[in-house]
Amino acid sequence: MRRCILAIDDSKAIRFLLHTVLGKEYQVVTAPDACSAMYWLANRNLPDLIIADPQLPDVQDWELIAEFSSSAIYRDIPLIVLSSLDKNVTAAQCLKFGIAHHYTKPFNPLELHEMVQKLMNKVASKLNENEMKAG
Repeated sequence: MRRCILAIDDSKAIRFLLHTVLGKEYQVVTAPDACSAMYWLANRNLPDLIIADPQLPDVQDWELIAEFSSSAIYRDIPLIVLSSLDKNVTAAQCLKFGIAHHYTKPFNPLELHEMVQKLMNKVASKLNENEMKAG
């Protein structure tokens, strides 16, 4: 089964780009807003990685990011922020929420793809580690 990425961005073009760039290797589920993303998650879906814009039309700026980083359910899922905000503002907010990986729009899709691969490899090695401990 392919690893799953939840991509949340109000821009249809960005969602299409993420699906195009990452969809060959991963199952990419896209959501245009926080409500749609939370609905998908509420149906017992857990992605291996989340890519999210901190500015969504149905919540305050950074509200969904804050929820993911503080939630016991979601905080261990790697999170990449794609922001159109000022680079320094984005960096400061990501530091505040403990998010190591962020990109400012416009971003290089190849760099993002490389980061996704690195994070997915870490996820896979953690899962293998846990299986070995349990077995």
